[in-house]
Amino acid sequence: MRIRVPATSANLGPAFDAAGLALTCWDELEVEVTDGGLAVTVAGEGEGDLPTDESHLVVQAFRAACAELGWSPAGLRLAATNGIPQGRGMGSSAAAVTAGVLAAWSLCPDVTDVDEAAVLRLCSALEGHPDNVAPCLLGGATLSWTTPAGARAVRLAVRPEVTPVLFVPGATLSTHVARGLLPAAVPHADAAANAGRAALLVHALTTAPELLLEATEDRLHQAQRAPAMPDSAALLARLRADGHAAVVSGAGPCVLVLAPDASAADELAAHAPNGWRCMPLSVDDDGAVVHEMGRAVRL
Repeated sequence: MRIRVPATSANLGPAFDAAGLALTCWDELEVEVTDGGLAVTVAGEGEGDLPTDESHLVVQAFRAACAELGWSPAGLRLAATNGIPQGRGMGSSAAAVTAGVLAAWSLCPDVTDVDEAAVLRLCSALEGHPDNVAPCLLGGATLSWTTPAGARAVRLAVRPEVTPVLFVPGATLSTHVARGLLPAAVPHADAAANAGRAALLVHALTTAPELLLEATEDRLHQAQRAPAMPDSAALLARLRADGHAAVVSGAGPCVLVLAPDASAADELAAHAPNGWRCMPLSVDDDGAVVHEMGRAVRL
């Protein structure tokens, strides 16, 4: 079984813990059930740093899904070729969880079809929230929420001219640390402002990209997290002052620009600070893709 899972960017400014976007940067994994033992190899991003034992996140997610399915495979071989930078707000952990759960569902001999809704619920439970998992699984832009029965999500059709451009620093930032900087309560006026901008964001992504700068204004989390990533905060401020719809990607420290068309990519590259990568990407419309017996299965 081969599985490809995309990088994602969550929040997109005002839609904190609700919106996400799949990006054309991928982890690709080969997963095989064997007669016994565990063999894990990692190439690309995270090579030499990520574990190659049971603590590997793909393996943990695979085991959790197997337990839910009531299946105990004898052994497992995992070969990961990672293109998603780790610990930078590009959904690397969501991609790993999604890949592991999909591998279990796809390889389990007692399962005939992948239950997308069940996979979303389990991945979200393992990840802690669905904002990255949903676009990783479904592709495009997504809105996600949690109900007593688990996570749910809907997919949005992003205007084709919207061009994501990522600024990737050399440094990493723990999501746990970034979340720890958020206050327990926010002023009502700030909550109302973000609600309005989050609604506008849906319209801007799907209908009117010229409104993306206003639609990505945020008061709830980016300024509060700035002390943990001052370089990202400074870049964000410069980009927005120049009229670019820039946001912190997920918990950071990556900065994402939602350009209204592809022509902005060359101009944006000049804004990259020393030691940062500028990655002009596209919206990944496919989401997670499973290749089984030479046949690509789009979920």
